Amino acid sequence: MMKSLLLAAALLGVFSTAALGGDRYATRPPVVLSPDLAAPWIMQLGGGKVRPVVYQRPVVFQQRGLFAPRATQQVPPALTRPVSAINPGVPVVRQRIEPQFLPQIVAYETQENPGTIVIDTNNRFLYLVMDGGKARRYGVGVGKPGFEWAGAHKITRKSEWPDWTPPSEMVSREAAKGHYLPARMDGGPENPLGARAMYLGSTLYRIHGTNAPWTIGNAVSSGCIRLRNEDVVDLYERVKVGTRVIVM
Repeated sequence: MMKSLLLAAALLGVFSTAALGGDRYATRPPVVLSPDLAAPWIMQLGGGKVRPVVYQRPVVFQQRGLFAPRATQQVPPALTRPVSAINPGVPVVRQRIEPQFLPQIVAYETQENPGTIVIDTNNRFLYLVMDGGKARRYGVGVGKPGFEWAGAHKITRKSEWPDWTPPSEMVSREAAKGHYLPARMDGGPENPLGARAMYLGSTLYRIHGTNAPWTIGNAVSSGCIRLRNEDVVDLYERVKVGTRVIVM
């Protein structure tokens, strides 16, 4: 009798499990494929009519002390270069810039002596004249409409990580737009003058770096000539006080 009861219970468990199993798989789950194996498995699953479900996972890596997402997500270029060679420990924001505005050696015929700086504001280029009909060319940002100027000056002072004291005219002009500028700003990565500044004559104009590198190649300033920080550092080290600067 006892053996009969045990046999009946076992048979009941088998049938109930099968029933539950049928319910569980009545709707088949989606096929999950690795991105690397997608192409061959698509062929096996029926060609182009079958679209696999692919789950991407963000990959986190450590590079010189900075964590950033990579690979499966579109990562802003700013996260691909973790620290600044100019100011170690400060993350560098690397923005897209048109190739023609990157530093390069170009053919350049001029009557100006080697070592002279020539700024072509129309084309947004700064040339450092070299021997042999060549020049080192940098992309620049120049004065916006109404703030263009031309002339010849000399570099009268050089400064690393300069402080910024906005002229009273600029303070008033920006206040009328609802933008309130500080009376003074210490030098640093957030300072609009950037990493270096070279002062032109007795004017308020400078050749300087920027905290907005994406503006290079545009007419955006109040008359100053701006370069990317890495470019202004390079230029700063190649010129000296007394260098002739021609703005066209």
